[in-house]
Amino acid sequence: MCASTWPGTSRATPSAVTCAPAWPPSCRSSSWTSSWRPWTPTSRIPASGPRASAAGPAAPRRPPCPNAGSSLATSSAQSAAISRRARGTPAVVNQTGYSVHDEARFRPEEHDSSRSDFARDRARLLHSSALRRLAAKTQVLSPAAGLDFARNRLTHSLEVAQIGRELALRLALDPDIVDTACLAHDIGHPPFGHNGEKALNTWAADIGGFEGNAQTLRLLSRLEPKVFGDNGASFGLNLTRASLDASCKYPWAADSSVADPSGRAKFGFYEDDRAAFEWLRDGAPERQLCVEAEVMDLSDDIAYSVHDFEDAVVSGYLDVELLSSRSDHAALVTSMYEWTGGQFSHDELIAAFDRLDALDVWLHGWNAGRRDQGRLKNLTSQLIGRFSGAAVSATRAAYPDRHLIRFAAHVVIPREVQAEIGVLKGIVAAFVMSTHVRQPIYIEQRETLTYLADTLLATGDEHLDPGFREDWVAAADDAARKRVIVDQVASLTDQSAIALQRRLHLTREPAGITLRTGAAWQD
Repeated sequence: MCASTWPGTSRATPSAVTCAPAWPPSCRSSSWTSSWRPWTPTSRIPASGPRASAAGPAAPRRPPCPNAGSSLATSSAQSAAISRRARGTPAVVNQTGYSVHDEARFRPEEHDSSRSDFARDRARLLHSSALRRLAAKTQVLSPAAGLDFARNRLTHSLEVAQIGRELALRLALDPDIVDTACLAHDIGHPPFGHNGEKALNTWAADIGGFEGNAQTLRLLSRLEPKVFGDNGASFGLNLTRASLDASCKYPWAADSSVADPSGRAKFGFYEDDRAAFEWLRDGAPERQLCVEAEVMDLSDDIAYSVHDFEDAVVSGYLDVELLSSRSDHAALVTSMYEWTGGQFSHDELIAAFDRLDALDVWLHGWNAGRRDQGRLKNLTSQLIGRFSGAAVSATRAAYPDRHLIRFAAHVVIPREVQAEIGVLKGIVAAFVMSTHVRQPIYIEQRETLTYLADTLLATGDEHLDPGFREDWVAAADDAARKRVIVDQVASLTDQSAIALQRRLHLTREPAGITLRTGAAWQD
C-alpha cells in the first residue's frame, strides 16, 4: 500500500519505498484527513479493447472552444490505430513505445516538420503568452516585492522542466512530453499564487469555483490562441493526448474532488471543459495519473522544496543560525508536521532533519558573501540530485524489465526522501508563509482580485481584453459571463492586477469595496 497516495489506491511497490506524494507543494494544514474521498483502485496497465474516437457533436461558433464538443474528422492514421486497439494489437509508432493514440491531437493536423509531435508540443508551450505571463506572477514572494533573486512562476517552471527532463531521460520516458507538462503545470495560476486562487474560488463558488489545475487545462485546450477550426472554434495549443494528459495533475471532476491538506478542493477540469478532458483521458484508468504526470509532480515537489528554501535564505526570511541551533525546535517540527498533513510522524521528521543537517554542504551560518552563496548553490544541487536519484533508483528497482511509459508504471520514492522534502517545505512554511507580518498582505491581495471581479462583472465587456470581450458577447447566460470574468482576472499578472485595480478605482468603486494602497503592495 502506497503510504503517500490517495486512499484506496493500491500500488504494489516494495515496502521500503512509497509512490510520489499526491499533494501539491501548497499544502499547509493537517485538517485534511477528514476531507478525503476514496475511490476504487485501478490497475497500472489499461485494459485492452476499443477506445472511443475523438469525434463528437458540432461545436458552437462561440465561445471558441473544442471542449463544448466538435465534429472532427478522424485521420486515417488515428482510425488505423483505433482499429488495431480494437483487435488488441498495439499501435506503437516509435521505438519508445508511444502510440498513434498518444500522438493524436483533438483537431487532427498535418505537418512536414522533422521534429516529433511531442517536440512540437514543447515548442508551442514555450512560445505561448500564458507561459511568459508567469514571469510576473507570485511563486512564494511576489515579483512586486523588488527582490531580484527570488523566483517567480516562470523561473520556477523552467527549473521544474529541467529536473523533469533529466528524470524522463533516466526513466526512458519521452523528455519532451515531461518537459511540456512541467512548463505547463502552473500556467493556470492567477495573480498572487495560491492566495489569489483562494479569492477567485470564493468569488466563483456558484459557477463551479476556481482551481489552478483546471484553469491550466482550459488555457491549453481553449484560451491560449494557436489552432482554430473552420468554424472559428479555438482548440488552444491543440497538444497531443500524451502531453495534455501529462499536464493533468488531478484527473477527475469537481463533483468528485478531493480536498488537499489546506481544505481546497482539487480537480482537473470545469464542467464546460469536459469534452477536452474526456478526449485526453480516452482509454486511461479512472483517476490514475500517467507516469509522465507523476514525474512532473515530483519535479515540481523537488524544485518547490529546494528552491523556495534557497529563496528564503537569500531573502533574509530564514535565520540559518537559528535553524542550525534548533532553537524552538518543537514549533518547527510541528510546522513540518502540519505542512505534510500528518503524513509523517514527528520522529520521522526529526530523523529527516538530522540527515539533512549532517550533509557536508548543509548551512550552519549565512553572511550573504560570495562563498556562502556558492555553498548554498552547492546545497541546492546536491539536494536535487539526492531526491531525483533516489526516485530513479527506486522506480527502476520496482520495474526492472518494463517500458515505464503512460500507465505501465508509477514513480516510486523512498519514504525517507519524502520526509526530507517535507522538512524543507515545513522550514519555509514556518519562516516565510506563516509569519503574522504577511497576513495583512494576503488580505490585500484577496481584496484586489475580489474588487476586480466585482467591477468587471458590473461593467460588462467595457474593460475586458479583446479576446475575453468576444467570449463575453458570445456567452449564453450569466454563469458563462461570470466564467469569462474569472478567465480575465486569472490571466492577469501581479502587477497588471494592481494597475487595473487602480485604473478601475478612478471610474467606479462597488459598494463595500475599499481600495488600499501603500507599503503593503511591496511584497
